[in-house]
Amino acid sequence: MEQLLHYVWKHKMLPLGELHTTDGRSMEVIDPGLHNRNAGPDFFNAKVRIGGTLWVGNVELHLRSGDWYVHGHDRDPRYNNVVLHVVSLADAEVITEDGQYLPQLELQVPDQVKEHYAELLHADRYPPCYRIIPNLSKLMVHSWMAALQTERLEQKTEAICRRAERTGGSWEDAYFQTLARNFGFGINSDAFERWASCVPLSAVGKHRDDLFQIEAIFLGQAGLLDEASIPERYRADALNEGYFAKLRNEYLYLQHKFQLQPMDFAAWRFLRLRPQNFPHIRLSQLANLYYERRAGLSALLECQTVDALRQMFATHVSPYWETHYAFGSESPKRRKQTSAASLNLIIINTAIPILFAVGRHRQKEELCDRAFDLLEQMQAERNHIITMWQECGLEAKTAGDSQALIQLKKEYCDAKDCLRCRFGYEYLRASR
Repeated sequence: MEQLLHYVWKHKMLPLGELHTTDGRSMEVIDPGLHNRNAGPDFFNAKVRIGGTLWVGNVELHLRSGDWYVHGHDRDPRYNNVVLHVVSLADAEVITEDGQYLPQLELQVPDQVKEHYAELLHADRYPPCYRIIPNLSKLMVHSWMAALQTERLEQKTEAICRRAERTGGSWEDAYFQTLARNFGFGINSDAFERWASCVPLSAVGKHRDDLFQIEAIFLGQAGLLDEASIPERYRADALNEGYFAKLRNEYLYLQHKFQLQPMDFAAWRFLRLRPQNFPHIRLSQLANLYYERRAGLSALLECQTVDALRQMFATHVSPYWETHYAFGSESPKRRKQTSAASLNLIIINTAIPILFAVGRHRQKEELCDRAFDLLEQMQAERNHIITMWQECGLEAKTAGDSQALIQLKKEYCDAKDCLRCRFGYEYLRASR
């Protein structure tokens, strides 16, 4: 039933008439927010007006108010920015970790929605126009896919340019932040970008011949050399092993030397995260890339082929992490290299957009052309979005195709922006 409550909130299937919080204040839902399927609050960046005041923040949903405490949200600082608690039954007041009482909305699932729940869930899997896709001309589909592919590259270029602006025009820093972000592989992407922005490459460069010192700076700036970042069940083992203490002592020296300010370790997510994607592993791999001079912009710009890019980004962990996924948590010995699938994602989401962005910035068409060529040389990504389009009749053969379909889903279907979509136009024209 909680999944159904999520559905009702996501699609603003709200009762007619004015809404009120459980303490009697008038309420208006302006934007339900972005549905979060990973750790943290259920909806990000929602907009609600409560008692005449506009609130922008996260929303958490439960069947009963008491579930807030059952799930431990009152002890989790990630829930301090929740602005509304939506429940089917308000049976208790809820308090955040920093002591704030949250407004609550009792939301009932309409009877007709309950009756047609299975049908609605099935219909929600595809865009409304999916039935006409097999009948569309190949020329129209090809032209729209080409436009979407370019649109996605331009969108990524804008993000890279903003990073360059924030770093005083440093494209080297912008590249490093983009690379780091994509080592987060979705769940920890924001945390990795925040981490990269607080890693001074000029300082790290003075110690780039010492892998241990690079790893100390990388892990230290991530907040992962704070003892509190180690789960209590592993803390004693981590401290007894000695490697954590050595890294921490080295970081404290470098922190004082360069006046470093680490990020809060609470930004990292571990729930439903595969161990090989733990930030400790990815940071060690990045440290090796940097140590081996394979994380610089000039090295990227020299790569002409997909194979050259794969060789450049292929990396591994330092010896300690071959037998650990986190401090104090032993694992079977493995070299823990970046997998072929991970390398492809890094090339698609880092190397190719950087080539395109630098090409635009320096007015070098050959770099932009190389970006498009590389996309056409790579196989399509495999994820739930591509599978969904395949079921609708759209086959993705190259990475350029899959990037186009991801852009279509995220920027048009999810936003219900059918009037700007060429498929939407064809659907409306066929409906006349």
